[in-house]
Parts: sequence; structure tokens; C-alpha cells
Amino acid sequence: MAMFSLALRSRAKPNPLLAWRALHSRNFCSGRLGLSMSESDSSDPPVAGTKFLETFKEEFEIGSRVISLETGEIARFANGAVVFGMEATQVLSTVSAGKGDAVRDFLPLTVDYQEKQFAQGVIPNTFMRREGAPKERELLCGRLIDRPIRPLFPAGFYHEIQVMASVLCSDGKQDPDVLAANATSAALMLSDIPWGGPIGVVRLGRICGQFVVNPTMDELSLSDLNLVYACTRDKTLMIDVQAREISEKDLEAGLRLAHPEAVKYLEPQIRLAARAGKQKKEYKLSMVSEQIFEKVRNIAEAPIDAVFTDPSYGKFERGEALEKITQDVRSALEEECDEQSLKALPKVVDNVRKKVVRKRIISEGNRIDGRHLEEVRPIYCKAGRLPQLHGSALFNRGDTQVLCTVTLGAPQDAQRLDSLVGPPTKRFMLHYSFPPFCIDEVGKRTGLNRREVGHGTLAEKALVAVLPPEEDFPYTVRINSEVMASDGSTSMATVCGGSMALMDAGIPLREHVAGISVGLVTDVDPETGEVTDYRILTDILGLEDHLGDIDFKIAGTRNGVTAIQLDIKPAGIPLDIICECLEPARKGRLQILDHMEKEISVPRNQDDRNSPRLVTLKFSNDAIRRFIGPLGALKRKIEEETGARISVGDGTITIGAKNQAVMEKVQDKVDFIVGREIEVGGIYKGIVTSIKEYGAFVEFNGGQQGLLHISELSHEPVSRVSDVVSVGQQISLMCIGQDVRGNIKLSRKAILRRSESEEKGVAEGSAPLTKEKPNIWVSLENVSKGEHQKSTPEELSASEMKKIETNQSVSLQPAVVIRSAAECDEEEKSAGLSKTSKRAPKAKGTLNKDSKQKTVQSSNNKPDSSTLSSMLAESLSQKGGEKKIVSADEGEAILDDQNKESDVQTPLKPEKLKLGTKVTAKIYQIRARGLVLDLGGGIRGMYRFEPNGEREFTIGDELRVQCSSFTSKGIPVMSLVDKE
Repeated sequence: MAMFSLALRSRAKPNPLLAWRALHSRNFCSGRLGLSMSESDSSDPPVAGTKFLETFKEEFEIGSRVISLETGEIARFANGAVVFGMEATQVLSTVSAGKGDAVRDFLPLTVDYQEKQFAQGVIPNTFMRREGAPKERELLCGRLIDRPIRPLFPAGFYHEIQVMASVLCSDGKQDPDVLAANATSAALMLSDIPWGGPIGVVRLGRICGQFVVNPTMDELSLSDLNLVYACTRDKTLMIDVQAREISEKDLEAGLRLAHPEAVKYLEPQIRLAARAGKQKKEYKLSMVSEQIFEKVRNIAEAPIDAVFTDPSYGKFERGEALEKITQDVRSALEEECDEQSLKALPKVVDNVRKKVVRKRIISEGNRIDGRHLEEVRPIYCKAGRLPQLHGSALFNRGDTQVLCTVTLGAPQDAQRLDSLVGPPTKRFMLHYSFPPFCIDEVGKRTGLNRREVGHGTLAEKALVAVLPPEEDFPYTVRINSEVMASDGSTSMATVCGGSMALMDAGIPLREHVAGISVGLVTDVDPETGEVTDYRILTDILGLEDHLGDIDFKIAGTRNGVTAIQLDIKPAGIPLDIICECLEPARKGRLQILDHMEKEISVPRNQDDRNSPRLVTLKFSNDAIRRFIGPLGALKRKIEEETGARISVGDGTITIGAKNQAVMEKVQDKVDFIVGREIEVGGIYKGIVTSIKEYGAFVEFNGGQQGLLHISELSHEPVSRVSDVVSVGQQISLMCIGQDVRGNIKLSRKAILRRSESEEKGVAEGSAPLTKEKPNIWVSLENVSKGEHQKSTPEELSASEMKKIETNQSVSLQPAVVIRSAAECDEEEKSAGLSKTSKRAPKAKGTLNKDSKQKTVQSSNNKPDSSTLSSMLAESLSQKGGEKKIVSADEGEAILDDQNKESDVQTPLKPEKLKLGTKVTAKIYQIRARGLVLDLGGGIRGMYRFEPNGEREFTIGDELRVQCSSFTSKGIPVMSLVDKE
């Protein structure tokens, strides 16, 4: 590529006496700009000249994206600095090395990734209006950069290295994490730090079975695979996968496609380093001499081998025995006064352990605990360990133990993400905790830990693939994983325990998810570096992870893989060996799934009254405004009084309570404030607002006013109303109907007349028919205050039929829904008479604008008994804006008086359907107590069976009918004129 130069020109006139040397003679690595001076008049004031910044740039194309690498213009003092660009997203990565030779036995590599809000043109929404502590995503991106570059530093290089990656600008289309990893590789190549790169990092997606290289964020939302792959020219360094049950075969195909795409990043980095890179510096390496190693090995090898040969040792017993061997070696060296060997003793003993274990596994196939190479440790699992919680599970694999709990919340409890890319909220969270006691150590709990965040995110990726869609299950879910004992692969144990805890919480998972960790031990030729022999280990211990070459965590269902994380300790592993590890992992995963499914295989029903409850109710926006109150005061007051958590959404109120008693208390308060559908025979709580000589006025159901007549106060004669009730008293009442002026009539004695057995069967605040508790953990579309009523009269028990008769005896009129004339007109315009003829009739629902919507499920098209009760026995006539409840006979009398019979030809329009209108209708449905008729023009009517009349009808038959009345819902009630 051609070399580009960028001139930053000053507004001042350049001094002709100042001359910069030619660009081709400038030494970029020195970081200096040459300047030559000629003789000039000292009286002339100095004028700023023009400064030239030498810039080196490489451009190439991968997939369909144009990529650029640029250095020399920004961060010139850093040891290495590169700006990596893809389309409108640019990331700066810098590398610096510590000064001096520190005494340590590890590589202090720090990777800091930061996304500042200026990159998307936004001011932070914090009190200080600036970025604070690193967010989870920034920690995860830092780990993504750290994992592939760490193995390529030379052995014994223990100098402090810091990598800082910052997003300069982002258009939201590309995830900057992969860009930052490639920019870091290029910066290390430009620096004087010894490093075995370069590396290439690529993202791969799959949409409709086709792999996509470097997909955008929109494409990732459609993809069933999110694969991040890092490699050198011939070896794999890192794999990170989130998938939706992708098969091992397809996953292997994706890995083999990603490798050559990632290699395309290498040549541009090499070319850029050749043009602008620094000479590699000679750093001091902390190496153990062969003489010291042999001396320690001769003392410690035999006792160490004896410990690893005995499979009866547990984790801590083995650790104590190895520590005793180390102390014995230390005593022997102290007697010899060998100070050099004593300084390197811990690292040398660890190397001896590593060689002993790896030799036994390679040559004999024997593992530390005596298991076969593909054997999984014994498993113990228990769901519902903490019954008072939403969901819980205890999972043991060997000595590793994890306790997982599930907490469900309202949709508004979702975590808000302040990221440059991705969704703004996250409704599923998994928090992983690794306390010191799980490995019998002393430590203090701090804030976000990179390891804990990484392990928790891996388990979260594994489980999110089997969660129900947000449309079906909109609630927020939090899993808390507490590691109780650790001996390897606690993150995969979290996957198993989290899956069972979700089932225990009643969440309808598609499949159980299990995870397992696979290890690898290789024998490498010291001269060529090629792998000559290897063994794959299933379900590795913590010590096998430490002494082995890889930690390959794979999680998935029986159908495929959902998450993968591969960490490699040596400088790469051939891809063929990595792909070979997939099959042992699948076999081990299936064994674990068998144990999990024996414990719990289907979502558990939440029927315990002491367990927490979550329910979502639907209201109109006007009703929700009344419920919230001024500045949310009413909502906060209810939360303080009950201890429940209430979240308000668009048309929904979600209530979270610690038990059923609290839930019922909150629902009573919601009913009192907002109100609900008023039904004749329904029982309501109200407050007496005023007392008159003839009765008392009661406010109930969210501000509704009703009259409690003196005759309805008690079965005993009442001389004064104030003797029974007083102003401000809260009482339970039954709606018994309306008077001719539309006033709601209430009765107290109707409640007193019920026996105790009936009172237990019908809960306060419900309709006369028995209703069950609200469904818990169901979608918004299926939630109602009361549950579904039984479909047919035949399914009702004798006691329930008796309750219906009792309710009907209170009022001569059947159960109706009381509304004003204006509401009926609105209903008629919007829904009652505008359905298309092809659409099936909807089940009975609430039409009151302030009431909760209810869904009544029926099977085999059998009608709901309460629906037929109101559809076939009630009618409503509207006159002069007043509402009046009339019977069918009264409706026929009105017809005779008005004498407005008319014959309407199809198609029928809603405005032409009046009392006395005759039409030819088709039978649409046959129900237990009547017919649903298709009147034409998308209008439905109903016809009730006459006593001792003919009931042999066929769907599709035509009947000659006339309109005799309308129900309160605007449904025309038809009478038979003649049958064809």
C-alpha cells in the first residue's frame, strides 16, 4: 500500500526560514521530528511552522467489509498504537511495557477495554455526566482480548504489560470487541515487546443455514450462531460461541470456515510492522536453569508420583500431601544452603508435578482420581432445595457443588444496558459468585470480578437459548449461582443447576441444558513444536485444568450446542484436535442430562400458597393513571403497605408478591382503586359515603356509586340505616341489578343469606361462578384476574349449580354486564358488529374500558355456562341515553308497539339492524342453550332454544329470523319467524 501523509496546517503564515526535513528521511521509531535552522534576522518574531505527521495505513477486505489499520497519527508516545477501522467504527488499541525488572513468577498482563459515550454522540446519563467503573461488557471484551494474546508471550517473560483499547466512534452496526482484539495484535507487532504474533480474530454468524463472516448487529439478531474465533497461521488460540442448539457437525464446519478468514488479518499486520514497527527489545527472562530443575526433580519426583498414583486422595488430602513434599524438599535445600534453588522452588515443584501427571496420562491413560479418560464424575442433583423461593436447585459433580436460585420479576425489572451496540435491556441475568470458602481459603468479597463475570456470562449464554420467547414469557429472570465447593468446572455446574432451577420455578424451558469441561494433554516435539501424541480428558478436575493444555467448556441440550468457551495455555492447538474434542463432550453431556431429567423433567406447578407470586393484569391506560395517582403516590403507598412490588407498563400492571396472601391483598386494593367488570351476583367491597332515610350510598369498584336500600341491609326489619352501617365503614356487598334510571342496586343481606360453606366456595371480589387462583408464570395474553370458567353446564358440579340458582334467586334478571348506553354504542361501533364473517367468534370478554380483560378458554367449541346465561337470557334496550334491562318477552312487546318490522336484504349493515328487522341467517355455531347465527355482513346474532322446542339443527342451515332485542354487549337477539 502507498504511504500516506497527513499535514496539519496552522492558520499563521509559515516562516520561510523554518524548513522540515524530507518525509522519507524521518525515523518513525524514534518518535522525533527533525528541524533545520538557517540564519535569520533575530529581530523577526518566531512564527509557528507546519507540522507533518507521518501516517502508515493498510487496507484490506474480509467478507464484504473494508478494513483499515492505521498508525503514526494518534498516541505516538505509546510503545505501540493502532487504529482499527471497519466501516464507520474505529477502535484505538495501545500497548505499553513497565520499566525495570520486577521480581515475580507470572506475567502481569492487564487489558482494559472502554466504551465511552462520546463514541455514539451521547452524554452519559449519570449524576456526574461521565463514565464510572467498568461495566460487565467492558470486562468481557477485555477478557476476549486477553485470552488469545496471553499464550504468545515467551516463557519467563514477567514484565508488566498494559493494553488499553478504546472505541473512538461507533455507528452501532459492528461490535467493536473483535476490532479491538485485532488492533491489539497489530499494536503488539509494532511495539518492541517480544510476542509470538500476529493473530487474527473473526466473528462468524449463520442465517438460514448460510455462514456470514463479520455479520452486523442486525444480522446477528437473526443468526442462530455467534462464533468468535482467534488463531495464528496454523493453530487455534481461542473460541467463544453462543448458539441456538447448533449440531456438532455444523459447528465444526463453522470452525473450519472461520480459520482461513481469520488468517486474512495476519498479512496486513506483518506489512504494517515491517514499515512502521520497532526493533524488538531484549528483555530479561526469568528462566529456571536445567541444573536446578534436575536437582529438585530428583528429590521430589518419586513422592509426587506416589501421591498421584493413589486415587483415594481427595482434593484437600492430595493438596496437603503435595505441600508436605514441597516442605521436605525445602528442608533438604536449606541444609545445603542452596539459595538459588530455594528461590525457584515453588515453580520447579509445580513443573515436576506437571511432568509426572502428563506422563502418566499419555503413557498409561491413568488420571489423578483413577477415572477413565471419558468417565464423568458421580452426579447428585436436587430441585426445589429452597421451597420458599421461586425456584432453586443443588447440583453436585464429584466434589464440585453449586446452589442455583431463580427470582422472577416484572418486565420493568430488566437490566438496563448502557452499551454502544446491542439491545438496551436484558431480561435474563445470571450472576455467578465464587466465595473464598468454596476452596477453604480466607478472602474478602469485592465488587465485579473478571473471572466471576466471565463464568456467569458463559452460563447465561448457555441457558438463554432455551428460554421461552419474550412474547410468551415477558418476565425478568435472575439466576444466582453460589459455588459451595470447587474442584473444577464450576461454570458448567452452574449451567446444570441453573437449568433445573428454571424448571423448578415453572418456566417452560424447551430443553434441559447441561455443560461439561473437556481437557487435553499433549506431547510436543521440543525442536519442531509439533504435537506428537495427545489424550482428551472428559470432565476435568481443577488440578487437571491447571496441569493440562486446554479448558474446553461446552454446554448444550440433546439437540445441540448452546455455548462454548475455549482457553488454551500453550501457543496454539491444531484445529483438528479441537474438533475431535466435540464428540467426547457430547457423550458426557448426555450422561449428565439423564441425571437431571430424572430429578425434574417438566416445569413445576407453583401451587404452594407460601411461595412467591407474580401476576400481570390488563387495564386501560385511564385506569392505570387512576391507580398510579399523583406522581405515583398511590402506587408507592400500596407497595409500602403490602411489601409487594408493582410495575406499570403500557396497559398492564405486574404485581410481585412474596406469597399468595400478599397477592390477594394487593389485588383487592387494585380492584378498589381501578375497578373491574360489574356483574349481577358479583361481590364487592365498598365504603359507605352517605346515609339517607331510605338507604346508604356506597362507593365501590374504583369510584362507582351504588345504592344500598334499607330493605337490603338485613333479613331483620331495620328502622334506621345508621343502626346497621355508618359513614366510612367498609362492607361487602352484592350487586343485584339496576333500577329503571340505571342506578346500581346493592344488597347486604344477600351476603348474609349465604351459608358458610358457600362463602368458602365463592371468594370475595369474584363473580358468582367459582373461579380459581390466577395463573402464575404465564404470558400477558393469557393472564386474567380470575381464571377460566368451566366450559359447559355438564362440567359444573352440583354445588356450583346450586350457587348459580342462589344467585339467580337474588335477582329475577340473569347475570348481565352493566354498562351505560354510550359504552354500548361505542362497543357496537368498535367490536360488536364489525367482525368479519371468516373470523371465529371470540370468547366472552370484558368490554368495560376500566376493567381487566379476561380470556375464557373453551374446548371443542363448547360454550361457557356464564356466557350462555347472559347471551341467551338477557336483553338490553336503549332509550333516550338511558339503559334498561328487559326480558325477551318485553322486547317482543316493544316490537308490537313500535310495529317496525322490516325486511332487509343481504349484505346487512350494522346501522340497518333494528328491532323487528327480518333477515335470512345461517347457523354459525350450535351451543348448549342456543345458536350463534351469521346475519351477513360480518354480523353475529344469537337465538335461544324455546322450551320443548325443536333442537335438531345443522351448521350451515338457513333460518328466517327477526331482531327482537339486543344484549348489553350489543349482540342482537333473534326470534324465529319460519324455518326453511
